Amino acid sequence: MSTLMASCCVSSRVISSSSSSSGDLHRNRIKITGNINNTSRCLERLLLRGIAGALSCVLFASPSALAASSSPFSPSPPPSEICREDKVFQEEPPESLTNEGLVEEAWEVVNESFLGNTSWSPEKWLEKKKDILQGNIQKRSRAHDIIKKMLASLGDPYTRFLDPSEFSKMARYDMTGIGINLREIPDDDGSVKLKILGVILDGPAHSAGVRQGDELLSVNGMDVKGKSAFDVSSMLQGPKETFVTIEVKHGNCGPIQSIRVQRQLVARTPVFYRLEKGDDGSSLVGYIHIKEFNALARKDLLTALKRLQDFGASYYVLDLRDNLGGLVEAGIEVAKLFLDKGETVIYTAGRDPQVQKSIVAETAPLVTAPVIVLVNNRTASASEIVATALHDNCKAVLVGERTFGKGLIQSVFELHDGSGVVVTIGKYVTPSHRDINGNGIQPDFSRLPDLSKVRDYFSHCQV
Repeated sequence: MSTLMASCCVSSRVISSSSSSSGDLHRNRIKITGNINNTSRCLERLLLRGIAGALSCVLFASPSALAASSSPFSPSPPPSEICREDKVFQEEPPESLTNEGLVEEAWEVVNESFLGNTSWSPEKWLEKKKDILQGNIQKRSRAHDIIKKMLASLGDPYTRFLDPSEFSKMARYDMTGIGINLREIPDDDGSVKLKILGVILDGPAHSAGVRQGDELLSVNGMDVKGKSAFDVSSMLQGPKETFVTIEVKHGNCGPIQSIRVQRQLVARTPVFYRLEKGDDGSSLVGYIHIKEFNALARKDLLTALKRLQDFGASYYVLDLRDNLGGLVEAGIEVAKLFLDKGETVIYTAGRDPQVQKSIVAETAPLVTAPVIVLVNNRTASASEIVATALHDNCKAVLVGERTFGKGLIQSVFELHDGSGVVVTIGKYVTPSHRDINGNGIQPDFSRLPDLSKVRDYFSHCQV
């Protein structure tokens, strides 16, 4: 199975976590493989979120040391000389995949990652597995139908099956443009390194020689040490069919290699902007419409804000109407552009401890001018994250209709035959601790107010 931030009983890759009314992508792409019929090894692989599991050892030493080690009387190397490879990154060919194994793989994804609801329990889910796998499954189409019914029994409208053609469309959520997903992994010395936890099969990076578990060291000659996965993903982006040179270390123990990769970013800009005159005839307003939160949202919004600032915009209208969401990370990074350092963007919660956290802005805001956010009943998920982050921190007023009310986070997991499952893995709570799922957000105004009313609102606003 392969997202950023996944689990399996065969091999699968988490592609992403989405933020739309049909799924809000919390970026996750992880690939793990193994023997379909070996349950104990499957359970080991389910520890992937902690990047833990059984480890195999490889000795690294100088040529003289290697010569000495060939002697049967050579002493064992000290622990510092042993390089350990993460077992979750070791791949086995998928040819052994059976229909029963595919169903069990989907079952394991839910068992490990599903947020849960009032009708779900691990005990009930185990009984479901026993019932489903009693007989042989002759056809792959039958296996897909069984997975669909199995997921439907959860009673969660957002947890669903994707056939291979539907799953392939998730490439538009690729954050890098070269078909990889990065994750920050703690190193033994207390620092953080960037691991490639997902590779789109036959994508640009995979075709060039990048593999699951590689460590990314540099982009176009620039050391990425100390940089976040999101920032480095942005460094990798560029115009379609241009090239980027990356330096990777294969696994924990392999050689360092410089690889030239051709970009194939399929995302289109979701940001449209213009400068308008305000109602008073003298002020200038920067109007920005974001259609969805994809891999280009933050970068293109940054360009829009800077250009509108340069042209003298005194306040901004951020139009999130009919924006059903997209990538959670993209929405979070967009919100940070407006918030003061230390202010909360969102709180997230889930069964997995890595989903339970508070997310705050790390830097000063790009703009400090008043912001009006336009919303309607199709403003959902990542859009609601942005709207509430700005509103609850007194950076924006909300205008329009009550929002959709989707406070759940999904991850998209690729199964070993190219199909996938979307699973609800967590929920988010606004900075003011409101659970908006099923409730939505009531705006401050139903119609666009004049600037004096907006300024008056901010003068009385308290975080």
